[in-house]
Amino acid sequence: MPNFDPHLGTDVLTESQQKLQKPPLYKVLLHNDNYTTMEFVVQVLMEIFHHSENEAIRIMLQVHNQGVGVAGIYTFEIAETKIAKVTALAQEYEYPLLCTLEEE
Repeated sequence: MPNFDPHLGTDVLTESQQKLQKPPLYKVLLHNDNYTTMEFVVQVLMEIFHHSENEAIRIMLQVHNQGVGVAGIYTFEIAETKIAKVTALAQEYEYPLLCTLEEE
C-alpha cells in the first residue's frame, strides 16, 4: 500500500481535452491500358493488395470495363508504398500499368 504524504496536496490531474484526428485516407487506383494482361492485374491485386481471387477478378473487371478501379484505401504512406510496389512489379514484367492515388 502506498504511503500517503499530506504535504503533497490533493490536486487532481485532468486529462487533456485534445482529440486526435484520424489521418486522411487515399484510394489506390489501377488504370486500364491496352497492354497489361488481365491475369497480371489479378496477380497484383492478390499479391500486393491481399485480395481473394474472386475479389481481385471483380476489381480487374471494373478496371477493364470502366477504365479505373479501386485496389484499396489506405493512409498516405501505405498508399505510396503500394503504388511503388505495383510500379516496380509492372516494370519488371514490362507492363505499363498505371497506379495512382486519390484522396477519399
